[in-house]
Amino acid sequence: MKPYLQALFASALLLTACSSTGTAAPAHVMGANVTRTSDVAATKREYFIGADEVRWNFAPHGTNDITGQPFDDQAKIYLESGDRSIGATHTKCLYRGYTDGSFSSPTPVRAADGPLGILGPVIRAQVGDTIVVHFRNSCAFSASIHAHGVFYGKDAEGAEYQDNTSGSTKDDDAVAVGGSYTYNWQVPERAGPAAMDVSSVMWMYHSHVDEIRDTNTGLMGPIVVTAKGKARHDGSPIDVDQEEFALFTVTNENQSKYLDHDRAALPKPPAERPFDSDDEESNLMHTINGYVYGNGPMFSMKVGQRVRWYLMSMGTEVDLHTPHWHGNTAVANGMRTDTVALMPATMVTADMTADNAGIWMFHCHVNDHITAGMIARYEVIR
Repeated sequence: MKPYLQALFASALLLTACSSTGTAAPAHVMGANVTRTSDVAATKREYFIGADEVRWNFAPHGTNDITGQPFDDQAKIYLESGDRSIGATHTKCLYRGYTDGSFSSPTPVRAADGPLGILGPVIRAQVGDTIVVHFRNSCAFSASIHAHGVFYGKDAEGAEYQDNTSGSTKDDDAVAVGGSYTYNWQVPERAGPAAMDVSSVMWMYHSHVDEIRDTNTGLMGPIVVTAKGKARHDGSPIDVDQEEFALFTVTNENQSKYLDHDRAALPKPPAERPFDSDDEESNLMHTINGYVYGNGPMFSMKVGQRVRWYLMSMGTEVDLHTPHWHGNTAVANGMRTDTVALMPATMVTADMTADNAGIWMFHCHVNDHITAGMIARYEVIR
């Protein structure tokens, strides 16, 4: 193995962080029906999540918000549509939260969770809880929900493969178009923070029917598990004022379930122009939460707030990411830092108490990823 990969593998093993202390006012529940008790006892937390087909624009502002200038020739490779390229807007299938089983009223995103973008709703629990996810699939292909970290039986794994099960035990593996399924997951001690962790840990969930294509089509979301006795009624940690979620990934639209659909809408049908390497490059979207070149909503916080960042990645061998905060520092893996390491399907938690007001860059420090637009901004308000 090459030395730089060895170093990244070693860094990826250290997925713990240190925490600040204190208390904060309770937050409102968004996205879950939670049985409220005075001591936040073990709770059944219900979520209603749909897989919904949407048209997603990776650069909705139509300009490079980092430079304040129009897109240059490099950016146009990915964002300019024409005979040979789809451009900035692609058809996606995304997890979206709803208030109840009618799947008619979308659940607002908690302000304290920051801009989730392409990510599905945050699933929260305290150690000892039960998570119940009512899933409805409205996309054009079979999908599922596979969770990392929590405890599930074979009827709630959400992954299709030969596992010597049959009958109703397979119903969770692949939910058909228009179908629904209810996943039940337990949250034992081993799903929560360990001795060297802070008060909450991050896991992820994603579709696992055709995992590579499902995730490139957009089906990913975060799970937060808080230690017993350290959670508010909504499951968020009491020693944190605000949480931010950031997915760093090169979304490969060449492996999207909707590639043929989007190519068919181009001025020249695919049969008239064979797919080539330039087309493939134009479909590699280097994103943070589904946005490029700073086009997503800014992460925002106040000086002195205790902010917990949950960082995750997905993808392939090019998805070696190094999220870097300008202007402020964080504590991750027990160390003071301003840059952390991510590899595909890894999760890192970092705690920040910002002391430097301003608008700051937040980006992957891999050179090729900077060039291709894996750059965002965060704001610290005095």
